[in-house]
Amino acid sequence: MEKYRRYYGVFALAAAVIAFFFISYKIIVPGIDQIKSSQAKIEKSEKDLAGLESKLKIVQSKIQKIKSSIMTSQKKIYYPLEADLGNDTLFFTLYSDIVEMVHANSVKIKSIDYTPNPDTDAFVKFGKDVYFVCDVNMELVSNYVNLGKLIQDVYQYPYYIKINNLSVKPYEKDKKILLSTLSLRLYAHTAPEETSATVPQ
Repeated sequence: MEKYRRYYGVFALAAAVIAFFFISYKIIVPGIDQIKSSQAKIEKSEKDLAGLESKLKIVQSKIQKIKSSIMTSQKKIYYPLEADLGNDTLFFTLYSDIVEMVHANSVKIKSIDYTPNPDTDAFVKFGKDVYFVCDVNMELVSNYVNLGKLIQDVYQYPYYIKINNLSVKPYEKDKKILLSTLSLRLYAHTAPEETSATVPQ
């Protein structure tokens, strides 16, 4: 045994080195796996975000095209079938149609308000006794598809509706959800029309 005593130090050092590498392996390898897993999750999130941003651009492009089409259309302005209905009745008819379109497309209304006869509109300035004009401003919550369907319904509405403003942004906690601000301007004749009227130029 005495002749092996001089190797005790070597054996102890070797054992310490082996223990060191074993412990390091147990600590480092899981860490590397965790880093790889995190990188994979980040890459997936970036890919998903890029896909959502692409969808958002497509929706915004479609909205812009529809908005341009509405602005250049020759649709009739809504007019009542009966005389002396009053501005409240005219507004309620158009307003109800808008709200119904929103609900029919499973779009949630976060808030809604309206401004009758906005001073900046030419028909209010020069034809207030003949035309009723009202802005309806809404904050909406939806997904991409349902918002697109809503805008399409606004476009297909038989009477002229002007889109004052439309802004869209993804919800911070869930990019699949859109938070939108939509402002529409509704037009109506205050009395029955014998001849058809088109949108203001």
